[in-house]
Amino acid sequence: MARISGIQIPTEKRVLIALTYVYGIGLTTSKKILSATKIDPSTRVKDLTDAQLDQIRGLIDNDHIVEGTLRQVVSNNIKRLKEIGSYRGDRHTKNLPLRGQRTKTNARTKRGRKSTVGGTKKVAAQKT
Repeated sequence: MARISGIQIPTEKRVLIALTYVYGIGLTTSKKILSATKIDPSTRVKDLTDAQLDQIRGLIDNDHIVEGTLRQVVSNNIKRLKEIGSYRGDRHTKNLPLRGQRTKTNARTKRGRKSTVGGTKKVAAQKT
C-alpha cells in the first residue's frame, strides 16, 4: 500500500494518474515529478520499488505544497480577501462567481438550487 503525503494512492493505476489523487498535484505536476525522479509514467504503483516511492515522497515533501498545508494557504488567502473588503472577497462572502461570469442565467453550481420567487398567484376578491 503506497501512502504519499498521508493519502492512500490506488495501487492498480499508473503512477502518472495515481499521483493526481494528492490534493495539489495535477497531471502537469505529476509529469514533472516523474521526470525529475526518472520513473516511467506508465508503470503501475504496485510495481514501484520502495526506493522509488521514497524518492517520490522526498521530492513532494521538499518541493511542493500539498494537502493540509495547501488547503490552509488557500483558506487564508480567501479570508484575507474578505477582511480587506475587496470585490473578490465580497463575491466569496455572497457565494457568487468571482471571475466575471454572468449570473442572470447559469451559475447554478455556485448559487445552488433554483428557488422560485413570487410563484403564487393572487386570488381575486369574490362578491358575497
